[in-house]
Amino acid sequence: MEIRNSVKAIIIKDGKILTIKCVDKLGIFYLLPGGGQKPGETMIEALKRECIEEIGVDVEVHDLKLIREYIGRNHEFSDEDKDIHQIEFMFLCSIKEGEIPKPGNNPDSFQESIEWIPLKEIEKYRLYPQSARNILKNLGENKTIYLGDIN
Repeated sequence: MEIRNSVKAIIIKDGKILTIKCVDKLGIFYLLPGGGQKPGETMIEALKRECIEEIGVDVEVHDLKLIREYIGRNHEFSDEDKDIHQIEFMFLCSIKEGEIPKPGNNPDSFQESIEWIPLKEIEKYRLYPQSARNILKNLGENKTIYLGDIN
């Protein structure tokens, strides 16, 4: 099992967080925009590339806010994810002036669309990582938070 680095964008505007709307066998779920880091690519470069691919916009990357470790065999999807060990670095980002999010040029196969979720209702959504929903809702000028192995 190899460890994979992944980067995610936390984009908040007008009390809403930008997400990728996806579908699996259980129905609709949501993820933060982002994806895997390629060899020779910095995390910032990876995040900017992934945002163009998934939400069709160039982002400004700001502070690292959350670090999540996901060891698949420890969670609800252990049958499918037993060989996955991923570390996600979640950065606060903003959309560059004049850019409007839209499905990007290289979305993931399970991606349906993009959706702004109201932060005050975030608990109602199947947003992963689920354990971070309340933290995202109350994200402020806090220091970087290591979330551990959560789903």
